[in-house]
Amino acid sequence: MTDVELQPWEAQLAADDVFYRAQLEYVFERSAFYRSKLAGFESAAMGGLAEISHLPLTDKRELRATCTPENPIGTHLCATTSEVVRIYSTSGTTGTPSFVPLTAGDLENWVTASARSYAASGIAAGQRVVTTYNAGPFVAGAALASFERIGLTHIPIGTGSTERLLAAIELLRPEAAVLTPSYAAYLLECGVDLRASSVVRVLVAGEPGGGEPAFRAKLEAGWGARVTEAMGIGDIGVSLWGECEEQDGMHLGARGFVHVEVIDPETETALELADGITGELVLTHLRHRAAPLLRFRTRDHVEVRMSPCPCGRTGPRIRCLGRTDDMLIVRGVNVFPSAIREIVSAFEPDVSGQILVRPQAAGVKQEPPLPVSVELAAGRAADEGLADAIRERLRSALVVQTHVELVPWGSLRRSEYKSKLVER
Repeated sequence: MTDVELQPWEAQLAADDVFYRAQLEYVFERSAFYRSKLAGFESAAMGGLAEISHLPLTDKRELRATCTPENPIGTHLCATTSEVVRIYSTSGTTGTPSFVPLTAGDLENWVTASARSYAASGIAAGQRVVTTYNAGPFVAGAALASFERIGLTHIPIGTGSTERLLAAIELLRPEAAVLTPSYAAYLLECGVDLRASSVVRVLVAGEPGGGEPAFRAKLEAGWGARVTEAMGIGDIGVSLWGECEEQDGMHLGARGFVHVEVIDPETETALELADGITGELVLTHLRHRAAPLLRFRTRDHVEVRMSPCPCGRTGPRIRCLGRTDDMLIVRGVNVFPSAIREIVSAFEPDVSGQILVRPQAAGVKQEPPLPVSVELAAGRAADEGLADAIRERLRSALVVQTHVELVPWGSLRRSEYKSKLVER
């Protein structure tokens, strides 16, 4: 644990305020995007972090709208060609890939933040860790350097190599495995007793799920290991947050590099960081050079913890509840597919834990009942009483009417990377 992580949060904010004011000056000097977006503002008159909520939010769609064949990154690019040492890209599943450039300093900050986030889980120098993230074009590859920074023996396997992964676990006996929650669950159905393996820590990231109590309990029972989660946002930084062994929310590993806000996603009002509040996570770069972002909407819906953590780390912790762009609204009630999965998982061993929400209408707003496919456990026959019990539990816990369809084991698609919980 570093001294930075133990610093009183008020002292962190005071230090961050200095970085933020310098970041604003840099952005006004170099970012055509923000000079246009903040027309009428002057950086010197904007104040510090206490006034940041007065600035407009930044949406990913705005950034994409400025991309051209001549400037495929977008007008928020601040660094020159010679200053950029790496360019990552998103998968482009919703359209053209977005490009994320980094200077040498940006990359160093990403690795530092990731090392703090993953070290919080309890992994330590001298241990072995097997990872399943692709180190190719995607930003998750930047996190891989953090394992060497921690002092681990790193065994990179990559995505979609299950046989190779299981062989590495058996032969090389790593103490830790790093993968998505979906992949960690997928491996439990591969016929290998992972409880007998050398793995004592499973570090999950890449999608919500690792912090859901029932889902986490399933993974811990199946692996015979402690499960902690980490989280990053591609445009801002990889592995910004990491959970400690207390398993009570992810600590901010990117302290000094990123400023944290939580907003009401409907009114866009900034909320005071306090124990138990929920809202959309908004992040601002403090010391970024290639393509810094101000008040970036992550679309992650989180719950905040501000109470002291026994591990000694200070500042906010978060638990990701789901993606606001996956959220559905049923008769005024916000419903996250990950919350449905969490409730359904409590019905194991009668069900496999796999679910698929099938909205009937385009858009966010849906009329009840919301169709939910629930996969039965292997060898379990459909039972109307089970469907009724799941439907009633969903109504009671989430205040939403659903139509629960029990489907045979193996009929819902598994993933060696991220699961799809909504099918339109």
